[in-house]
Amino acid sequence: MTIFNEIDLTLGFLFFWAMLGYGLGSVPFGLIWARTMGLGNLRNIGSGNIGATNVLRTGNKKAAALTLFFDAGKGVIAVLFAQSVSGEAAAQTAGLSALLGHCYPVWLKFKGGKGVATFLGVILALSPMVGLACCATWLATATVTRVSSLSALVAAASAIVWSPFFTQQSLTGLSVGLAILVFWRHRANIVRLFEGTEPKIGSKS
Repeated sequence: MTIFNEIDLTLGFLFFWAMLGYGLGSVPFGLIWARTMGLGNLRNIGSGNIGATNVLRTGNKKAAALTLFFDAGKGVIAVLFAQSVSGEAAAQTAGLSALLGHCYPVWLKFKGGKGVATFLGVILALSPMVGLACCATWLATATVTRVSSLSALVAAASAIVWSPFFTQQSLTGLSVGLAILVFWRHRANIVRLFEGTEPKIGSKS
């Protein structure tokens, strides 16, 4: 087998894991749980987002918790499955693709969520210590500010710091990519944060 055949084979495997990760990530659990529990069309509630924060605006904490768990879970499953079969490169590819799938699902005309729960699931699966540190960062920020979007942004950025801190240098590059995507999905929130109009956690708006 020539080096070109090996490169083609590697790219083929990574493409497979990218497609699998994207497929898992694109499952809109927020919409599914909202409809299953009779909460109506999530697109017509609050911000119209499909994530757990918007599900919470329905007043149903159980539905929000389930959405958070399943959105994080699809990132975990994508990473661990790829990692167990094909190694670290496949796991990182599947993780990034799962986040892309959540943010831009083909089933919803590429209008998905903002990716926070899936981001945390991906990081937790790739490095539990880094993931737990990011979760703690989110919780600490949320406790102090009561602003979900700011907590998400700080947690996403913190992954870039926590990765080398826990000697997970191979995760640093991916953390940068994931953080950029999370920040991009929160660009409207960033504007509202500067304007001082971003709603607090639990707000109906």
